[in-house]
Amino acid sequence: MNNEKHKGIISPLWGELEGALIPAIIQDATTKNVLMLGYMNEEAYNKTLETNQVTFFSRSKQRLWTKGEESGNVLNLVDIKNDCDNDTLLIQANPQGPTCHKGTDNCWGEDNIPNYGFFSTLENVIAERVANKDTRKSYVASLFSKGINKIAQKVGEEAVETVIEAMDNNNELFLYESADLLFHYLMLLQAKGFTLKDIETELKKRHK
Repeated sequence: MNNEKHKGIISPLWGELEGALIPAIIQDATTKNVLMLGYMNEEAYNKTLETNQVTFFSRSKQRLWTKGEESGNVLNLVDIKNDCDNDTLLIQANPQGPTCHKGTDNCWGEDNIPNYGFFSTLENVIAERVANKDTRKSYVASLFSKGINKIAQKVGEEAVETVIEAMDNNNELFLYESADLLFHYLMLLQAKGFTLKDIETELKKRHK
């Protein structure tokens, strides 16, 4: 991280009031989940830039406190942004271990797992319907009941239909078939015991 550009991010409060504290929101640089909220004075901010480990001013300890200085669960600095009013910091970091002192991934007791928006919702819906096994009401459960060969076959069929529409000029049909393909592919992933996270991991290996 180029810390030179961040040296100019100074809260007006630091210049107006000695020891002033401003909130610092900590966000996982990869999952984009919010991990915790702390407070920084100018000294804590500068130490964060110097060490590349997120440091706060602890109101309970009344001193600078580097996250993980005892537990080892540090927050490795990635980026810092100031908000539009110059009075709140958004700090992106890579957590090394759980962030909360209670042992959870974040201070709201939630797991710090990737969220792919509506695609994650679809993954959860597929998992729930497979678990319920109601083949009369659920297309997903019905397809899973026929085995992985049938699911794979459906993915192949949808892929062919998507390719056909890609060579035509009807964008509406192309998007329709693309959605069908992706939905059935999500089912195939689960049938094989994988998720989008596994695909992301594989793509990151290739990117490196």
